[in-house]
Amino acid sequence: MNPEKQAFVDKMTELDPYERKILRELQRDASQTTAQIAERVGLSSSPCWRRIDRLEREGIIKRRVAIVDRQMVGLTAQVFAQVKLNAHGRANLDQFAEKIREFPEVLECYVLMGSVDFMIRVVTEDINAYERFFFEKLSQLPGVQEITSTVALSEIKATTALPI
Repeated sequence: MNPEKQAFVDKMTELDPYERKILRELQRDASQTTAQIAERVGLSSSPCWRRIDRLEREGIIKRRVAIVDRQMVGLTAQVFAQVKLNAHGRANLDQFAEKIREFPEVLECYVLMGSVDFMIRVVTEDINAYERFFFEKLSQLPGVQEITSTVALSEIKATTALPI
């Protein structure tokens, strides 16, 4: 295991039951006040705030965000694309990763082991917008050999909450 992952695992084992409850509460609703979280987890405000502060300082809490309903803002198409690079492209995985980060349509990107190199999740206004993204951006990246796109028809479960 690489040192960064080991440090993360070590941090997770250091979490006490209150910190785990705090993390569950923040994942449920990060807009809660410290007093509200403290009440829900069974602490007073000061110790609760200190724990939240530590979790943020140590990077366990990366950031607090609002989760926007993509369909309510007109992003109705969700596509999962598997990208395979050619032999020359594989030598430049970092370059591909750097370019893919520039596309706001790409919400997630993973390096895979197996027959394809990357799995990306793309959201666009509609399938026509995805087609434009596909031809004008994604397929134009250097080293791309093959792209297999799968359109999601409906969403059964989508969460950002980790099972802490």
